[in-house]
Amino acid sequence: MDDKNTLLAVLQYLEKHNLKGTVDLLRKEANLGDETPSSQCPPSDSDVSSMLAAYKSEGDPEKYEEAYTDLKKFVEGALDIYKYELGMILYPVLVHMYLELLFNNHEDQAKRLMEKFGSDQEDYFQDDLKKLSHVCKKDHLNGNELTDTFTKNEFIIRMSRDTLSILKRHLAEKKHSVVQNIIQEHLYLDMYEGVARNKQQIDATSGAMIGEASRADNKARVYYGLLKEPDVSNAALEEEDEEEEGGDKPKKKKSKKDHLYPKKSKSDPNAPPVDRMPLPELKEAEIREKVKAMRDSLKRVNLGPETLPSVCFYTLLNANQSVTCAEISEDSSLLAVGFNDSFIKVWSLVPQKLRSMKSADQLSDIDREAEDVLARMMDDRSSEVCRTLLGHSGPVYRVAFSPDRQLLLSCSEDSSIRLWSLLTWSCVVCYKGHTYPVWDVRFSQHGYYFATGGHDKTARLWATDQHQPLRIFAGHYSDVDCVQFHPNSNYIATGSSDRTVRLWDCVTGNQVRLMTGHKGQVLCLCFSVEGRFLASAGADSRVLLWDLAHGHLLAELCGHTASVLSLAFSREGSVLVSGSTDCTLKIWDFTKLAEAIALEDVNISHNPDIKKDSNTFLLRTYATKNSPIVNLHFTRRNLLLAVGLYDSQS
Repeated sequence: MDDKNTLLAVLQYLEKHNLKGTVDLLRKEANLGDETPSSQCPPSDSDVSSMLAAYKSEGDPEKYEEAYTDLKKFVEGALDIYKYELGMILYPVLVHMYLELLFNNHEDQAKRLMEKFGSDQEDYFQDDLKKLSHVCKKDHLNGNELTDTFTKNEFIIRMSRDTLSILKRHLAEKKHSVVQNIIQEHLYLDMYEGVARNKQQIDATSGAMIGEASRADNKARVYYGLLKEPDVSNAALEEEDEEEEGGDKPKKKKSKKDHLYPKKSKSDPNAPPVDRMPLPELKEAEIREKVKAMRDSLKRVNLGPETLPSVCFYTLLNANQSVTCAEISEDSSLLAVGFNDSFIKVWSLVPQKLRSMKSADQLSDIDREAEDVLARMMDDRSSEVCRTLLGHSGPVYRVAFSPDRQLLLSCSEDSSIRLWSLLTWSCVVCYKGHTYPVWDVRFSQHGYYFATGGHDKTARLWATDQHQPLRIFAGHYSDVDCVQFHPNSNYIATGSSDRTVRLWDCVTGNQVRLMTGHKGQVLCLCFSVEGRFLASAGADSRVLLWDLAHGHLLAELCGHTASVLSLAFSREGSVLVSGSTDCTLKIWDFTKLAEAIALEDVNISHNPDIKKDSNTFLLRTYATKNSPIVNLHFTRRNLLLAVGLYDSQS
């Protein structure tokens, strides 16, 4: 509708200047037929001029500095209750004034404006302003990623009704057309009813490249509950009976069985319908693995302030400049490491060595009906402690194991994703879809699906048996640095260099949550065990906790002094661990944090208070000896495994 009104406004402008030939051509090309500007709600002359204002100079370039100085004085002189909300318009107005001056070839005035007021802006905007200051001629505007982002998208600012009316009154009185035009064309003031926010509340959610999330961004329903677990109790009972028949075990198993399998759990009211996202059926080997996991969970230590996890730290030596990523498999038996020189190495973390499949001739002699057919297929003579996979032609940025440990995914600077068989130790598929380096790849917890994110600003959903992506999630304004599947596999979270975290629906392809608050690129994500919360961290050294039900920021955990590269929840979800390049690992009391949040009703308020008392929730800090931490993983029994690179230089 807006596009049509724009065309009609242009027609009105052309008719006013008697350009009949152009009017006829435009009407024909736009399929407007005999519609005239007056047949719709006719745009006034002021509408037409405001549309063209973005491309028109104010005449006197000195007016820009004068108008900005006046706006700054107005904000600083406002009452404290409104001052901080009004202050949010200063940054986008400065950026658009700078771009408009460049567009109209007033380069000296643009440079002076940026030098005079750029340093007054918030710290988290300084990087973007520095990049903008390198754009110093009109020709530089074309094809520049940052200037394109600002000119094609509105900067979103949430503002109370009272603050907005004060701003409108000021603009009407002063009649600075340059400021009015910029606010009208390039800012979206998302008004809410209620008290204006204070500085702390504004700081908590500000920092993203083009402003905050609007209320409409987080209105869609999110099915954050977990899917009902498949019933594997029969398989477990059979396995236990077999063991009892062996005579080694005492017959006191009954109580444990009753403890492990009594509950026919009710389905979670917040869980998605079972058939919403087609998931693969469990194979026999996977059922056996689930039984093993359930039996391991019986021996699991429940963590908390009194029982902190033991930590087993794997240090990679002589690898600080060459290792790019590390990943431990779900059952903690394998470690994969990606290198700068395009190699991938896989180590066994258990006594069993890594075996390869027998040759085709030998496989033909095997009895396929035998119960231990999988074991017979493997060649013991080929067993090794470490295997090397080679196929990429650039640094490997991420590796990910499939839940059944038979496959490994890797992504690289060469913009491809490779799927490796851990039975034959060879590449079986090379997926090509991204046009630039791929920064992250993750398997779904249910297998079959995987997600990627890259320098082309998109995340993609793939299936292992298809060459092309099933979904392309486009909406970020910069690199997608990390991706993570929700535990129910219906959603994918993405973190980006545009300093936002987004949640995407795998079924519809829509963005269902937009979360702002990070002051640097987002480098890692982790969902809580029950699926309601999302933890994110990155280059701003902070760990943020989000409520997926409403998209609110709940807590901000500070303490690290450098980028946080890895997050992990314990298996029962009571503690959250963060690992950083500051060579420390911090353990946070998530149970206490969740209880503190539950005391308040965060659902109603548009600006809930954020928990910032990090020391209250910090249980322990472990320091390494000059080893930045790149990966964290909890075993099924809640032993914490960490991987770091020893830095001999520091």
